[in-house]
Amino acid sequence: MRPREPRTTLETHEVTNQPPPFEEVNLYASDLGLREAIERAGAGGAENRLQVFGSRVGSAEVAEWAIQANRNPPELRNFDRYGHRIDEVSYHPAYHNLMELGLTNGIACAAWTGESAGHTVHAALLFLMTQAEPSVCCPMSMTYAGVAALQSRPDPAATWVQSLTRPAYDPASRPMAEKSAATLGMAMTEKQGGSDVRANTTAAHSLGDGTYELVGHKWFCSAPMSDGFLTLAQAEGGLTCFLVPRWRPDGTRNPIHIMRLKDKLGDRANASSEIEYHGAMAWRVGEEGRGVRTIIEMVQHTRLDCTVAPAAQMRQAVANACWHAAHRTAFQRRLLDQPLMRQVLADLILESEAATALAFRIAQSFDARTTDAQAAAFARVATPVGKYWLNKRLPNLVYEAMEAHGGAGYVEESVMPRIYRQAPLNSIWEGSGNVICLDVLRALQRAPEAGEAILAEVAATRGHNAHLDAFVDALKDRFKSNALAEADGRRLTEDLALALQGSLLIRHAPAAVADAFCVARLSAEGGYSYGTSVRDADVDSIIARGMPQL
Repeated sequence: MRPREPRTTLETHEVTNQPPPFEEVNLYASDLGLREAIERAGAGGAENRLQVFGSRVGSAEVAEWAIQANRNPPELRNFDRYGHRIDEVSYHPAYHNLMELGLTNGIACAAWTGESAGHTVHAALLFLMTQAEPSVCCPMSMTYAGVAALQSRPDPAATWVQSLTRPAYDPASRPMAEKSAATLGMAMTEKQGGSDVRANTTAAHSLGDGTYELVGHKWFCSAPMSDGFLTLAQAEGGLTCFLVPRWRPDGTRNPIHIMRLKDKLGDRANASSEIEYHGAMAWRVGEEGRGVRTIIEMVQHTRLDCTVAPAAQMRQAVANACWHAAHRTAFQRRLLDQPLMRQVLADLILESEAATALAFRIAQSFDARTTDAQAAAFARVATPVGKYWLNKRLPNLVYEAMEAHGGAGYVEESVMPRIYRQAPLNSIWEGSGNVICLDVLRALQRAPEAGEAILAEVAATRGHNAHLDAFVDALKDRFKSNALAEADGRRLTEDLALALQGSLLIRHAPAAVADAFCVARLSAEGGYSYGTSVRDADVDSIIARGMPQL
């Protein structure tokens, strides 16, 4: 938050040529590409809601909360002062402020409360909240996604759904029955298996009354102060999904031991932990032996969020770079007026706009897929495709946006180091790159209609851009030859993403943006680094569109 009336005339110099803080900016109203993408996805009815939320998350007060939450990371308290085991994590008040802001505005529940285009509204709120502080979005996302796994299950899952879908935040550590709302975490992976969850060794023993007792460890448990956790364990019938509450129904603590908090590269305001189950009580979710099948819906929804988040971080990085360039001079000219800088900024804007378009097209398919088989097929493949590609593009984009700030972008007082540390996270969470590409191949092999839905999507722009046409033709040839070898997984996933992005921009973006993207990303004319691929583009129009609209 900017101090009031700082002194600019000092004993040795005057403070000049410094950009004002990028604060008190409506992150929704200032983003033209976002507004258009939300309208296309059918969520235009949420306009007023998003305007209000965009103003709040772009405020100086919320920016200060993010700074404080990162400067004061969570602390583990295994025992109280008397030696009693409590296994609790304490957070700075700023963390709770951010959690309350996101949850009371509906990030976790908007998709489940019956409002029109609920998944798109959820994605829009998440897109904006990510730019305020991404680490708190982890528990919000898991709460949102957990409902997908629980909503069709009988009690006690139905009771939990009621608490998970309330637009409220209750941080108190107490039984769920005494709380106004609940959050949900996940504890899936183990040391010996990682993404190979079938290698899990946590054991689940039925107690004969509908409950189970869990014994084992989990290598990653995100948001360990959640009220419950979806987890996997080996029951008599095989790998099974369970709901593990932090508190037992009788009001006693469930023996979930938090062994340590992870010291992570980024995401520092949020706690991630290693835990052990010491006879923890749990309810089965789904059939025994069908654990992976049970959680797949939750995974699909978290992967949607892992697509929205990098698009949001791209926008945040680009908006900050454009803001800096518009207010900083060097060599007697604004940075924004210098040809090389304009090339870089225009290229970054293309990447950001394409990412936003793809993320919200996928969100739209989540709203449509319950009644539209083609939308369901599209979502099945486009979700992992978007998750893979946008996260691969994010770190280098953030680096270029940081470089546009010069040294000022490298110090912790800038938001850029925080974005940079956060950038790799969503590529790893919910399946790293290779795991995601294998999922794309598996979906295409098992459900040919999924590949057909993607090709039908990109075929709609046939004849509008020669670069896109040639790119799609080559992609179709690979489908005809059934070239779905495992070693080709990354290239195929990348090409599917680029074809979708090009098609979306050709249909919906101004010609200056769409044509430049197709040249830069789909043709041999594109360069290897940002700023090398838009030499003949309408750079003025691209920058005017991507600059924060104030």
